Amino acid sequence: MIGDTAHETWTIAKPAVESAGGLVASHHYLASEIGAEMLRAGGNAVDAAIAAGLAIGVAEPWMSGIGGIGYLLYRPAGEDRVWCVDMNTRAPAGIDPADYPLAEGTGGDPFGWPAVEGARNLEGYGAFCVPTYVDGAAAALTRFGTKSWAEALAPAIDLAERGMPCDWYTTLRICLGATGLARFAESARIFLPGGVPPAQDWGGEMSRVVQGNLPKTLRRLAEAGPRDFYEGEIAASMIADLAEGGGKLDRAELAAVRTEIVEASRLAYRGGAVHTAPGLNAGPSLNQALRLLETNLRPDSALGPDAYAAYADALAETYAWRLERMGHDGQEAAPTTTTHLSVVDREGNLVALTQTLLSMFGCRVTLPGTGILLNNSMVSFDPRPGRPNSIAPGRRPLSNMCPAIVERGDGLRFAVGSSGGRRIMPAVLQYVSFLADFGMTVDEAVHQPRIDSSGGPTVTMDTRLDAAVKARLGEGRETLESVSGVYPSVFSSPNIAAHDPARGLNAAGAWVYSPVAAVGVE
Repeated sequence: MIGDTAHETWTIAKPAVESAGGLVASHHYLASEIGAEMLRAGGNAVDAAIAAGLAIGVAEPWMSGIGGIGYLLYRPAGEDRVWCVDMNTRAPAGIDPADYPLAEGTGGDPFGWPAVEGARNLEGYGAFCVPTYVDGAAAALTRFGTKSWAEALAPAIDLAERGMPCDWYTTLRICLGATGLARFAESARIFLPGGVPPAQDWGGEMSRVVQGNLPKTLRRLAEAGPRDFYEGEIAASMIADLAEGGGKLDRAELAAVRTEIVEASRLAYRGGAVHTAPGLNAGPSLNQALRLLETNLRPDSALGPDAYAAYADALAETYAWRLERMGHDGQEAAPTTTTHLSVVDREGNLVALTQTLLSMFGCRVTLPGTGILLNNSMVSFDPRPGRPNSIAPGRRPLSNMCPAIVERGDGLRFAVGSSGGRRIMPAVLQYVSFLADFGMTVDEAVHQPRIDSSGGPTVTMDTRLDAAVKARLGEGRETLESVSGVYPSVFSSPNIAAHDPARGLNAAGAWVYSPVAAVGVE
């Protein structure tokens, strides 16, 4: 009998790229090419990452944008340390936890929290937290880059003025977010013209979507500088629109945003080191899982059943610790829309940048005055009171973002990260192990099937895993087979860039199962 499990009948491959020059791996080919062009213009890895990150917020507005948050890790080629640019957010000081009363059932996209009345923590002006991405991107560029803020923004401005290209994948994404977008007038006007998602005519020219006043806002940002977002005309417009919609963010609180740049956490691993962002993200959980792997996994044979069983056990133990100690609870309910890009330049500088609006199209609100889509970081909080991650004024939420920069024992270094909510850390863990434990190349790692075990009772197995691995995982565990495909995407979506000083070569791989993810070459 043929089952009804999603199945795709094509064979997909996306070879990793090797080059003596710089490489940019991201979830959208336009962003990757923009980053590569920045490298060709003499910029370094940070310049390329910021230009690509600003552009991808225009090319894929369901993923990220200037109304969002993020983390950036940077390893200078000549230093034995990694820097962390912390762009995590805070709840507005004016919010009241009583405004998020619990309802029946679950509804916390992407965390599966108990439902909140009216989905107030998920959609609309009450779901919005302080936007930190612009200040963080500018701080990284000022501290570590070589190009100006205006130069980094120029490609995003050009893309915004021409309009987001509307291929079939864009149409799919807008369709998936259409119900929420339709509830807010400016979002519906932009993304649902005539009440339906835009689509390219069969055989015709590429359709494009101009995102309201976003081009004007980006141009203003370039001319007036990034602090205009927090203290100038852009800030005034945002605050006015937020107030009209019932948002609780005030002008002083927005003006107080300042990005911290600190040294990343460092974990010794297999003769090398793993660097992650400190604080309320998935970095500490990755470190915990790697400690377990170093004890319980013997990488003295080929990758096989023992390794996958060790991955599943390390993840199960780590998520039990994370959910109890750091605040998460429940099952992930729906896809998140974080994006990640990894960059290496010809000197060997490395960047891992993860940025997000949290849920698909964030809180679905586009501010009319600026064209900015707002994040919905309030959904990162547990709506139940009295817990480590409960909603509270001014509190920082627990994030699933997990950028990492890894140094292998033989000197190879790589930047890696992913999108996918709670599925991010398991993907990063396996990439670290594939390269650090089993000596895989970047190309081998991006094509290697993975598992996901991110806090629930079920271990999800890629159907491409061999029978012996599946059998071993089924010993005492609840398992489920699933394909790795375009949509639904049940596995996280990593991008990786590496520098091998011994060979004098760089390598990068983009997420194989995305139709638009790509590596840009200097």
